[in-house]
Amino acid sequence: MTTKTKSKPAARPKSTPAAKANARPSPPPLSPHLVCDGAAKAIEFYKKAFGAVEMMRLPMKDGRLMHAAITINGAMVMLVDLFPEMCDQAAPKGSAITLHLYVDDVDKVVKRAIKAGAKEVMPVQDMFWGDRYGIIEDPFGHRWSIATPVRAMTPEEIKAAVDCMPV
Repeated sequence: MTTKTKSKPAARPKSTPAAKANARPSPPPLSPHLVCDGAAKAIEFYKKAFGAVEMMRLPMKDGRLMHAAITINGAMVMLVDLFPEMCDQAAPKGSAITLHLYVDDVDKVVKRAIKAGAKEVMPVQDMFWGDRYGIIEDPFGHRWSIATPVRAMTPEEIKAAVDCMPV
């Protein structure tokens, strides 16, 4: 009489603490993905202007970045260089999208961004909705509205302020 021995399935490799520590974090539900003509330079600008922290970059052999990710105020922003040979990307100069950034000191951040190479689009000023607010355009054509909340207002107070505006 012959007996058949069943082989055990191969054990899955166990995850090590180092692998867990280096695991890619879960992405947030929504992240801007900026197309830049010079994504590596954009990363350096965002570090200087907004204190961005680089998460990763994937350079191609020609130096362009196929993918990069940074965080600004804890929010992930992805970047990529222009790759017209791979897909039909719009030119990055001039965009209908504005990125909004809340900070502790809008005046300080806008001054730092301008010093790093941004252009002032709207000077920082107190706004009717309770924020101190200004707009800059970065050297890569992306507009950033930057604000610091200065007073909490109800929707009714904001509506009343709008109703008093001349336009």
